[in-house]
Amino acid sequence: MSIRIYRPTSPARRQTSVLDFSGLTKKRPEKSLISTKKIQAGRNVSGKITVRHQGGGVKTFIRLVDFKQDKFNIVGRVAAIEYDPNRSAFIALVNYADGEKRYHLAPQDLKVGDKIVSSLQPLEIKVGNRTVLKNIPVGLFVHNIELEPRKGGKLVRSAGLGAQLQALENGFVTLKIPSGEIRMVSENCLATIGMVSNSDWQNIRWGKAGRLRRKGIRPSVRGKAMNPVDHPHGGGEGVNPIGLKYPKTLWGKHALGVKTRKQNKKSDKLIIRRKK
Repeated sequence: MSIRIYRPTSPARRQTSVLDFSGLTKKRPEKSLISTKKIQAGRNVSGKITVRHQGGGVKTFIRLVDFKQDKFNIVGRVAAIEYDPNRSAFIALVNYADGEKRYHLAPQDLKVGDKIVSSLQPLEIKVGNRTVLKNIPVGLFVHNIELEPRKGGKLVRSAGLGAQLQALENGFVTLKIPSGEIRMVSENCLATIGMVSNSDWQNIRWGKAGRLRRKGIRPSVRGKAMNPVDHPHGGGEGVNPIGLKYPKTLWGKHALGVKTRKQNKKSDKLIIRRKK
């Protein structure tokens, strides 16, 4: 998949680039595998805003993506590669031999007509196949990785990402994940071979605010541009620094360098090196 650049007919068009979707094979989603999406606009059940800068956006359907891929030893055929507005990666429509259809995350180089399979036993090492980590050779890249066996993939699901297997010992596999973190995962957890599709996603230039509004992202105002009553960074004449030892949030807490991970978490012992 490549990037398409518009002819510069306006300042916004000059800065805009979009994905070339010519490689996709189906425009409409499978009706049996979608559900309606309710726009929450960052509000909780009480109607209070708990996540700022959200709201609006075009209506979309949720594609019911199968992150478990637990139909073991049943061959599935890739019927289509589709766009999903709710994630950066593309998705693959898989028709199984027993007649069931499911959506999977599409790996790079997966094509219509390819056959894939999930199994707990050793199988052919090819892109799209899914098995437990102990069956995958060291050095390969995998995605949609489980943290607990049979609980569904949680790690490495965004466009263009892949985690590299570095070692296998004592019932654990050592993975280097895209953030730079090196951690151990049980060898009995499932993972899909290959890297996630749509690696050009990171090169898109959104160009204008309107494209983000359609995605449901509202404008965010800098604290420096506010009045002192509205933000700790506010006030001053002209272009001034924030006047503080460290940046603060709207509510006066540290804004940078704060560790948000829960202390004494059980999985701390599985992390060999923190992310950069």
